[in-house]
Amino acid sequence: MATLYQGNVPGVAQSADAAGPTIRTIQLSDLHDALKRGWEDFKAVPSHAIILCVIYPVLGLVIARVAMGYSVIPLLFPLAAGFALIGPFAALGLYELSSRRERNEEASAWDAMEVLRSPSFGAMLGLGTLLLALFVTWVATAQAIYVAAFGYEGVTGIADFITRVLTTQQGWWLIIVGCGTGFLFALAALCISVISFPLMLDRHASAGEAMVTSLRAVAKNPVPMAAWGLIVAVLLALGTLPAFLGLAVVIPLLGHATWHLYRKVIVSDPNARPVPPPPHRPRKPAADFPANLFPWRNRTGE
Repeated sequence: MATLYQGNVPGVAQSADAAGPTIRTIQLSDLHDALKRGWEDFKAVPSHAIILCVIYPVLGLVIARVAMGYSVIPLLFPLAAGFALIGPFAALGLYELSSRRERNEEASAWDAMEVLRSPSFGAMLGLGTLLLALFVTWVATAQAIYVAAFGYEGVTGIADFITRVLTTQQGWWLIIVGCGTGFLFALAALCISVISFPLMLDRHASAGEAMVTSLRAVAKNPVPMAAWGLIVAVLLALGTLPAFLGLAVVIPLLGHATWHLYRKVIVSDPNARPVPPPPHRPRKPAADFPANLFPWRNRTGE
């Protein structure tokens, strides 16, 4: 059953307001409800969500193996944690699916790709690039921290790595410094993107406006947003088991839930005006290709 929220005006642009969208104060119970509604969306379109999202854990493993080779083991945890940084952008298609179900419209894999036609897709791509840069910086930082602790000597296996980390002074230093640094990266990503992409999709806001609104939402709801960040971190950690495949379920769940969290945090604008997406380009028959390639033939009759 599709989710309806009082005062929703989906697919509209925000009216001119210097103060930006109005932000609600939410409770911890709202997080539970957002996850519940996200799970309902996932159950309604599970195959589509998996098709959209299973590529991310697979891509992560491939990139890790190619880039690091035998040294990938020390970076497995940083790579898993890094999905929290790029997850909001990776879930763009899931926001579209939740939005369509909210409007009682058909939701399919092709419908998820409609996000590419959004008037604000350029802004989404810009913010997504920023999150990707944050992810790359985090992985490089994690590698530097490991090298500072253990040098460039590789590990022989997972058991050797665990022994190093848990039974040596350098290992405990790695845990404290690594987790502390990772927390700062995750906090930065949470603050600028917790509701940014749904806002850009729904109201066609600019990247700057979306980030400012996200920061305002975190400032007004520090405890619920901190709890949301913890929920995301725990679910992503569980999703890495086994071999990152659990992310094929965790990422769509969090993606759908993020859309419903956005609906709870941002008050809909009753004065908003519709902004239609760009029209579909008509497909031309293949037989017209020569004429289109050589337009003068149509004029000369050659």
